[in-house]
Amino acid sequence: MKIIVIGSVASGTSVAAKARRNTEEAEIVVYDQGKDISYSVCGIPYQIGGEVEELSALTPRNAAWFKKRYNVSVFTEHKVTKIDHATKQLEVTNLVSGETKVDHYDVLVFATGASPFTPPPFNKRKYDNVFQVRNIQDARDIGAFSTKQPKKALIIGAGFIGLEMTEQLMHKGLEVTVVQLEDQVMPPMDADMTFRIEEHMREKGVKLILSDTVKTIEGQTSVERVITTNGITIEPDIVILSAGVRPNTELAKEIGVELGDSRAIAVNKKMQTNLPDIYAVGDVAESFSVITGKPIYRPLGSTANKMGRIAGDVMTGGALEHRGVLGTGIFRIFDLHVGQTGLTEKEAKKEGYDVEILHNIKPDHAEYLGGKELIIKALADKKTGRILGAQAIGQGGVDKRIDVIATAITFKATAEDLFHLDLAYAPPFSTTKDPILYTGMALDNALKRNPLVTPAELVSLQNSGESMQIVDTRSKKDFEKAHVKGAIHIPLAELRERNEELDRTLVTITYCNKGVTGNAAQNVLINYGFEKVYNLSGGNKNYQSYLKMLNQK
Repeated sequence: MKIIVIGSVASGTSVAAKARRNTEEAEIVVYDQGKDISYSVCGIPYQIGGEVEELSALTPRNAAWFKKRYNVSVFTEHKVTKIDHATKQLEVTNLVSGETKVDHYDVLVFATGASPFTPPPFNKRKYDNVFQVRNIQDARDIGAFSTKQPKKALIIGAGFIGLEMTEQLMHKGLEVTVVQLEDQVMPPMDADMTFRIEEHMREKGVKLILSDTVKTIEGQTSVERVITTNGITIEPDIVILSAGVRPNTELAKEIGVELGDSRAIAVNKKMQTNLPDIYAVGDVAESFSVITGKPIYRPLGSTANKMGRIAGDVMTGGALEHRGVLGTGIFRIFDLHVGQTGLTEKEAKKEGYDVEILHNIKPDHAEYLGGKELIIKALADKKTGRILGAQAIGQGGVDKRIDVIATAITFKATAEDLFHLDLAYAPPFSTTKDPILYTGMALDNALKRNPLVTPAELVSLQNSGESMQIVDTRSKKDFEKAHVKGAIHIPLAELRERNEELDRTLVTITYCNKGVTGNAAQNVLINYGFEKVYNLSGGNKNYQSYLKMLNQK
């Protein structure tokens, strides 16, 4: 059996390695039009920024290493230009010599990855100071240009790469402007969470321009000036395009490989396409949601490695299957770590879930040992109690909490299950009631007895003229500093004596600074016979942040 893999980054090399581990009988050949193999795309921003000293650290393996280790023939700078699946032959062009040869396969794997999208008007002409961050050659090109010591950078797009490059270029001393088409950074997340990222970026000196795009470019060989749709003029020395990626499906489409709804290659759980003996893995292939079972496209290196291993196993007689993804991701932006897993609020509602939403604001570990504020936004299905997703922002401990929740979602855990987890505790690492445990407890309470209302829901109720009473349970000092519009001030310590001042038949909303005291007040009123009592999710702090977001959008 002869296996040919087109593409040699995360997924392609994983296919070859796993297939060889399973059998010594197969001939395995990998073609890639690039110069480098098995490199870390995700590490490129950090090498550009200087956190990774040598570019070679991102390319630990080469073709000779693969040949010696796995007896796999890897041909770099070789482009597959044509495939005839009826005869199982393909044409390959040596990009250095220009020579073309014909090769044959028994099994073919598309590991062709994805290419960065070039938005207009940058797609009209090539400029010597415009770059993308997708492969090792891009890193070399940006490194070479950096010798000109650019002072001002323009970044188009505020996804993972855009925000990581923002951080790294700021660390190098450049002035950075970010232009984002949508009205928020990190569009896959919920706006009430990403607003915190936007505030942090502006505090660090980033000029952030949302709901805008570049309309015109001035300059012939270099971008000297751009003017946005909203009339803002920017004069950058270097431009980084990070406007997303598109799967490289052209070769596959030519031979009849079917694409999915996401426009990536449709595959089954064994990474097989609609054509016999043809597989697709990595950023060119579609995945599916662990929660909904529906196809989704989440191009990440971690998923690509998994897909490659599964395909390499299946084609050599193994039984591995892809189990889907949650879209789990994490990044750092200056002092903040930002992570997410599962469905966001907007995604869950689009899928038809009736969700309970908690904003849990707690220190990531004991405050007396330097614990810093961590906010977790978590969702549970009201019908089943199952955890559906979470987003977290903080200066530490985000990865741990997101990974725990991702594991819990994978095994269909409920909010109550989260509370009962036996997690590691010591003051340098956690609080006695870990933020995960508190998230599970508070969500479970909300599902059974103590419902929550989000700031967005409260503002909607206020705007609709809904008859309700809002009770601020904090100190007089905190109340006078900032409070919810229309709130009545009754400190928790006085609530048992003064609850007669309230109408037990009205919808009642309690709140404090972050949620805990508001929940205590909610219990008091429920026990006194109040009919509908809600606690404000995330308290006044979360509410004021939401109002600020509305005023700035």
